[in-house]
Amino acid sequence: MALTQTNVGVVLGETGRTLGELTHTKDGRREHSTFAYDAAWLGDAGSRFSISPDLPLVAGHQFRKAPSKDDSIFHFAFADTEPDGWGCRVIARDHAKRRKAAQVAGHKVPVAELSEMDYLLGVDDVSRVGALRLRDPESGDFLRRIEGNGRGTPPLLELAQLMAASRAVEMNQETEADLRYLRGRGTSLGGMRPKCTVVDDDGQLAIGKFPSIQDDRCVTRGEVLALHLAKAAGMSVAESRVVMSDDIPVALIRRFDRDAGGRIPYLSAGSMIQASRQEDHSYAEIADVIIAHSDDPQRDLEELWRRMAFNLLITNVDDHVQNHGFLHVSNGLWRLAPAFDINPFPDKDPELKLWLNESDGPVDSIEAVVREAGYFRLDEAAVQRVLREVLAAIADWKRLARSAAVGMSNRELDDFAPAFENEQMGIARRLLSV
Repeated sequence: MALTQTNVGVVLGETGRTLGELTHTKDGRREHSTFAYDAAWLGDAGSRFSISPDLPLVAGHQFRKAPSKDDSIFHFAFADTEPDGWGCRVIARDHAKRRKAAQVAGHKVPVAELSEMDYLLGVDDVSRVGALRLRDPESGDFLRRIEGNGRGTPPLLELAQLMAASRAVEMNQETEADLRYLRGRGTSLGGMRPKCTVVDDDGQLAIGKFPSIQDDRCVTRGEVLALHLAKAAGMSVAESRVVMSDDIPVALIRRFDRDAGGRIPYLSAGSMIQASRQEDHSYAEIADVIIAHSDDPQRDLEELWRRMAFNLLITNVDDHVQNHGFLHVSNGLWRLAPAFDINPFPDKDPELKLWLNESDGPVDSIEAVVREAGYFRLDEAAVQRVLREVLAAIADWKRLARSAAVGMSNRELDDFAPAFENEQMGIARRLLSV
């Protein structure tokens, strides 16, 4: 196979300030990328910052290849904007269907194998997470993947159509029209569950998360409940609510990487610690990043410890470095992004994917979480205060579950009860003598 090379311009935010150029190279099955900062960006000492921890502010092309089959060929900041598992599934299915249609029609068949660049460019400019944007170096147009009527991000009133298209993909029954409708509207946040970027009633971007055909409980209500409990526990969280579409509950999660000023630079915690996807990682590593790069380390360290205790006590076992993130503040300083992708797992034992630290291993004991609080710069009084607030919020879970924003039925309460009423909650109460 011939060597191919693709260059795209990289700009920042709504103003499209030039950052540099990203180059993708494919030679057979081998792929790599390089990025070079623009000279003007490097020369602006007042506002420049490193857009990725593996891209220092130096001139010239900076090389990157995937260290393992599970890692990205792109530098971490770009990898964060790649489509998640669901988005990749839609892109791959769309590509396969286009190939089949071309073969039937006797037309030139698209290449058999998608490149990593195809997936990176498979997210529409409007939906792309954070403030990095990609554009054609010749025309200057932002690279979009919305086709058909070209209307871009769909409004909330189209949830039923989006959900029907997503369900068709899950059932391997999708049409070209379904894929055309979903194409480009994925995000980098959320894994393999069916979802789509939508515009909320007030014009703000949100993620609509749909039930899966494989669900045996109401996962969408469970996630919104967890987010509301997290807020009651004193955490900064993404705004959320359940909206009904044809009597089916959809979790609507507001995008926190947008504000009145436009797009906010975003890096996942995995990117901040330069994590390989093949290795285990810990809350202690995220704490180290906070100490080094946060605009307010004490605030963010307490927030991180609060999240760790909360995630354990509600059995959010799918807690990993991609489910924590940072938003850029100014001059290369960051702050923890609001919490998102929090899900109670009533059918699982309370052991998080994230470790506490290298010596303690996975977070599975509230006693260990309390014992190691000093690493997060919490004294005994702060530990007592934070843990008390977390316990009080979780103890009130049934009332919040029945609220209008969540709307759980009695049967759904029974389904989720084991996630909130568990052994670790009892141990936490004893630690506080409650």
